[in-house]
Amino acid sequence: MVRRPDEIERMAEAGRLLASVFERLDRMELSGWTTLAVNDWVEDLIVHELKARPASKGQYGYQFVLNCSRNEVVCHGVPSDQDVICPGDIINLDITLEKGGYIADSSKTYLVGEVGPAARRLVRVTYEALWKAIRCVRPGGRLGDIGHAVESHARRHGYSVVREYCGHGIGTEMHEEPHVLHFGRAGTGLALCEGMVFTIEPMLNQGTARVRTRDDGWTVVTADGRLSAQFEHTIAVTATGARVLTLRAGERGPAV
Repeated sequence: MVRRPDEIERMAEAGRLLASVFERLDRMELSGWTTLAVNDWVEDLIVHELKARPASKGQYGYQFVLNCSRNEVVCHGVPSDQDVICPGDIINLDITLEKGGYIADSSKTYLVGEVGPAARRLVRVTYEALWKAIRCVRPGGRLGDIGHAVESHARRHGYSVVREYCGHGIGTEMHEEPHVLHFGRAGTGLALCEGMVFTIEPMLNQGTARVRTRDDGWTVVTADGRLSAQFEHTIAVTATGARVLTLRAGERGPAV
């Protein structure tokens, strides 16, 4: 689906507001919070201060405004008043926001307190992989270029890429075409064109790429219990390359 310039500007406004949520989270000390408390704080911010809608709440029957995926949780972690964020954790917060009928989607993996070097390295490489992929986005590029960029960077550093979950088109609906895989062959797949908008959201695991879903039907964890990390941005294809609609203040991406 190709968006008109005015639609992309409306998506950019949703993206700007969502980026501001993460900028506020960046200044918080998450240690000691329950994941449900973080969820409730984010909901209050989006609804009452930003005058927007948390797009995840009610989607597919989900009752929360964010996913909170801690340590071995790959994605779709459900907020709980029993789940306390501790020093040494890594935790991905995945948030969607709708404003004026258009949706933005982003996530960030946070390092909580003193995090060990192995976990810190996984988070760094995952963020690098996201930006490797973003820099492949341009008219005439291919979806396979994005997947190849993520997979090759992950493998170079000894990590696996989760295959069951992928990026997606986004606009007036949270999940639209196309599917944006985080593995693949360069030069293959759908050709990109100006006006396309989609997410890139690689999930990298320390060990096996295999995952399983817990009994709650939502929470996805690594099959071997090792750590997983994820980052996500909403991207628009421009005439000259990529526009990151959920870019946070001061964020320019690593030089990799």
